[in-house]
Amino acid sequence: MRADYASAFALAGRVLVALWIALVLCSAPALAQAPNAGALDMFQSLPPDQQRALLESLQGSQGSEADQPFTQDEPGRQRPLTAQPTPEDQRRLYGPPRIQANDTVLLDLRLAVTEQQKAPQAAPAGPMAPGAEQRPGTETTAAPARMEPVPEDPVRAAQAREELRQRALRLLPEDQIKAFEAAEELRRQAMAANPYKLDRYGQLSVPGLPPIALAGLTEEQATERLAREPAMELLIVKLTLLTLEPLGVESLKPFGYDVFTLRPGSFRPATDIPVPSEYVVGPGDTIELQLLGNTKGKYNLVVSRDGDLRIPEIGPVAVAGLTFPEVQEAITSIIAEQMIGTRAVVTMGQLRSVRVLVTGESEQPGTYAVGGLATVTNVLGASGGVKPIGSLRNIELKRNGKLVSRLDLYDVLLRGDTRGDARVLSGDVVFIPPVGDTVSVLGEIRRPAIYEITGNTTVSDLVAIGGGLTPQADPASARLERIDPERGRVLINVDLTTDTGRNTALRGGDILRLDPVRPTMVNAVSLQGHVHRPGSFQYRPGMRLTDLIGSVDDLRPNADLHYVLIRRETGPERRVSALSVDMARAWAEPGSEADTPLAPRDQVFVFNMDAGRERLVAPVVEELSRQGQRSDPPQTVGVGGRVRMPGQYPLEPGMTVSDLVRAGGSLDEAAFGGDAELTRYEVVNGETRETRLIEVDLARALAGDPEADVALQPFDFLVIKELSQWSEQESVMIEGEVRFPGRYPIKRGETLASLLDRAGGLTDLAFVEGSVFTRQSLRDREARQIELLADRIQRDLAAVSIQTSQVMQGGAQSAAQAMVAGQALLDELRKSEPVGRLVIDLPRVIAAEPGSPNDVVLKDGDRLIVPRQSQEVTVLGEVQGGTSHLYDRAFARDDYIGLSGGLTQRADSDRIYIVRANGGVEAASRNRWFGRRGNEVRPGDTIVVPIDTERLPPLPLWTSVTTIIYNLAIAVAAVNSF
Repeated sequence: MRADYASAFALAGRVLVALWIALVLCSAPALAQAPNAGALDMFQSLPPDQQRALLESLQGSQGSEADQPFTQDEPGRQRPLTAQPTPEDQRRLYGPPRIQANDTVLLDLRLAVTEQQKAPQAAPAGPMAPGAEQRPGTETTAAPARMEPVPEDPVRAAQAREELRQRALRLLPEDQIKAFEAAEELRRQAMAANPYKLDRYGQLSVPGLPPIALAGLTEEQATERLAREPAMELLIVKLTLLTLEPLGVESLKPFGYDVFTLRPGSFRPATDIPVPSEYVVGPGDTIELQLLGNTKGKYNLVVSRDGDLRIPEIGPVAVAGLTFPEVQEAITSIIAEQMIGTRAVVTMGQLRSVRVLVTGESEQPGTYAVGGLATVTNVLGASGGVKPIGSLRNIELKRNGKLVSRLDLYDVLLRGDTRGDARVLSGDVVFIPPVGDTVSVLGEIRRPAIYEITGNTTVSDLVAIGGGLTPQADPASARLERIDPERGRVLINVDLTTDTGRNTALRGGDILRLDPVRPTMVNAVSLQGHVHRPGSFQYRPGMRLTDLIGSVDDLRPNADLHYVLIRRETGPERRVSALSVDMARAWAEPGSEADTPLAPRDQVFVFNMDAGRERLVAPVVEELSRQGQRSDPPQTVGVGGRVRMPGQYPLEPGMTVSDLVRAGGSLDEAAFGGDAELTRYEVVNGETRETRLIEVDLARALAGDPEADVALQPFDFLVIKELSQWSEQESVMIEGEVRFPGRYPIKRGETLASLLDRAGGLTDLAFVEGSVFTRQSLRDREARQIELLADRIQRDLAAVSIQTSQVMQGGAQSAAQAMVAGQALLDELRKSEPVGRLVIDLPRVIAAEPGSPNDVVLKDGDRLIVPRQSQEVTVLGEVQGGTSHLYDRAFARDDYIGLSGGLTQRADSDRIYIVRANGGVEAASRNRWFGRRGNEVRPGDTIVVPIDTERLPPLPLWTSVTTIIYNLAIAVAAVNSF
C-alpha cells in the first residue's frame, strides 16, 4: 500500500516542482539569468513532456506552418519512387501544365493586412515613425509576443479573423481605409464566383474587372499576372488550375482523327508484297534480271531517266510507261531472239519513290517522297494526318489538275472498304478540304463521338455509324437538339422504333441524345430487409405474399413474423400506400385474406427484432407525408412508450390500436397492460386544431375486442404506459474485508447497512475507518467540475498572456513565469482521474438502524471497499522527504512532519491539512482560546503540506486546484491499493 501511495503522490508532486521552478525564476532579476543548481536538478527530474512545455513557454512560440497563407515544398525534398509517375515526376519531365481555353481555375484571395498581422511582430519601443499617424480614439501598443491560436470551430475562427482584420484596420491611416474596404469588397465578390471557367479565348472574367488573358501561362505565372492587377494590389492572390474531366457533350471527340496518332510506321507502305499487274514501270525502278543457259549472269538494272533499261550485250530497251507484265514479256522475247540458248527470268527489285504534294487541312502539309505502291492513306500518315478542322470524308486525289478519286476514310475505318484508297503517282496532289457538317451522338450508344455527315444522313445512319445502341438504350425516348435559324435551339423527340423517327434527316450541329431505359421494373416485386436473398423477383398474376416468402427459412434469424410492411403504388399517379401482414398467419392460412395478394412494383420489408426499423420505415413515412393535402391528411400514425420499436408508422386502411402495437414490435417487459392513452388531433370547421385524449383498454384491445380496439386516424399517437416503480436491475459491488464479497443485486431503496448484513458483516481485520465508497454519479460530477475548472484556468492563462504584452519588463517576467507554472498545473489537472468518492462514517452506518438518517441509500453502480487494518501515516507535499511512517499514538501532526525532514522554504505552514482515511479533510486552525485543532493523527491518515501559492498573484485559483489534485491522487491511491 505504501508503494501505491508513493506512485500516486509522485503525479501530484510534479505539479509542486513546476510551481517551485516558477517561483525561483520569478525571483531572478531578468529572464536571461540562469537558475541555481537546485532549480536545474529539479527541472531535470521532471518528465520530458513537462520539460518541453516549460521550455516552450519560456522561449515563446515560433509560429506554425498553418499560419502561412501559402506553403511550398521544401527545396531538395525527395519523394519515394513508385511504379506510377507522380504529378511531381510529370512536372519535372514535361514542365508545369499550361492554362488553356475553357479550363477551370480556382481563386483564393486574402486581404494583405490580415496576413501581415498573423505573424507575431514586436512594435518599436520608441516613438512613432516619422509620417505615421494615429487615428483618433486609438492607442499605440506593442504587438503581443505570442498570438493566440485560431480556434478550430469554423464560426469562432471566422469571428477571430474578423476581429484580427478590424484590429489591423484601426492601425491604418484614414486615406488607406477606403482602399482596403474596396479590396475587401472585390475579394468577397471574386470568392463568391468560384470556380471560374475561362472563355474560348483563354480569358478570365472576375466580377468588377475587365477580362484577363491567362492562356498559355502556368499556375505560378497566372498568379503573378493577377497580382499585378492594380485592383488586386492589396490582396494576396493564389490561382489553382483544376484538372476536371469533361462530361456530356463536352467530353465528345471527333471520330477518326486519333487513327493518325498511332505508333510510327503504321501507314508506311508495304515493300514485301508482289507487284500488282497494273503497276507501271518508270524511271528509278529496279529490274532484277537472271540469265540461264548458255549465258549465265544476274543483274540489277535501273530504269534510266529516259525510260530505258540497259541490258548487257543487248543494249537499251524502252520500258517506261509499260506495266510490269509487259516489261517481263518484252525482255524475255528480246533475250530469246538475240541470245540463242539463253533463258531470262525477270523480277521486280526495289521500287522507285514518288513525290506527292499534300495540301489543305493537313497537320504538316508539303511534298513527301513515298514508295511506288503508296496509296492516299500512306500519304496522309506520312504527313501527320488530318487536322480536326479537316474533312475525313471528302479527301481528293488530283493528277495533272484533274480529280482522280475521292477517299472517304469512314469507309476504311468503319467497314474496312479500301476501294477508294487509290495509289499515287509522282506529281499527284492530295487535297484535304475543310470538314463538312458535323453531328454529335451521346448516351446509350456504343461509340459516342462527333461525326461528319455527307448528303442526306438520317438518324438511323448516325446510329449505325456510332456502332449501334447499347442493350440499356431506350430507342423510343431519343432526343434531338437542333439549332434552328429562326427559333434558336429546339428539341425534337425521336422515336427510333418507328420509320418516321429513324428517317429523320440530320442537320449540321445536331446533338442526338439516347437515354437508358427506366430503372424501375414493371413486372417485378421487391423484397428487402432481414431476409437471406433480398432483391427483385418476377411478378405473376395471382401472386401472394407466401409465393414470395415461402417459409421461415427465407428469413434471417430473429425476424419479425408478425409485422411485414408492403409499400404499394396505385393509380396512374402512382400514389403511395402501405399495408402490413402477419406473416405467421399467412403461412398458417395460405391463400386466405391473411395471405395478401401482391401487385406489380410492390416493395416488401421484413424487419429485425434486434435492430430499429427507422431505416426502412422512414422513407415510406416521408413519402406519405409529402403527398398529404388539406383534404387528405398524411396517412401516418405514431406509437411511443414501452414498445420495442417506437416511432412513426404508415396508417393502413382499417388500422386499429392492436395493429399499431404490432407495428411497434409488441409490448416490452416494462409495459403496463391495463390501459393506454391515444392522442388525437382533429381540425374543427377548418379553423382550429384540437387535441383529444382517448383512454384505451389495452388488454381488451389486444385480446381482440372490437369495441376496445379503437380505429386510428391520421396523426394519432398511442402512448404505452410503464409499470409503476419499474427500473432496470441495479447492483452494487462490495469488496475487501467482508465475509462474502461480490456483486449484489439491490432492491429499490435498499441501504448500505442492509447490504452489509447480506454480505455477512465485516471480518476481524477490517479497517472500518479507511473504507472507500464510490458512486458513478459523483464521478461524472467531478469530471464536469474538473473540466470547468480547467477552462477557468485556461482563461486566466490567456489573461496572463495579454498582461505580458501590456506591462513593463519586470512585471512581464513575473507574468510569464506564472503562465509557465499555470500551464504545467493545467496539464496535471486535465490528467487527473475523477474517483467519485463519497465520504462516509462506516462505523456509524453499521451501528445505525437500516433506513435511519445515518444510513446510506444505495444506487446502481455503487462500490464499497473495506481495506485491512492500516498502520501507516503518510506525509506529502513541501517536506524534505515525503514518505509514510508507522503510526504512533504519542505523535502529533508536527511530529510526523519532523520525521519527514521538516518543512521546506516553499511550504505554506498556515494551510497544512490532514486527509482522513475515510476521505474527509480536516484543516488545522489556530485559536488563542481553543489552541490548535486538527493536529490529531490517526492510522491511515495523510498529512498534506501545500506550497505557498500567494507569491504568484496572477492565478488566484492555484490553492484550490493544487488541493483538488492532491485529494484526487490520494483517492486514486486508496482505490488502487486494494
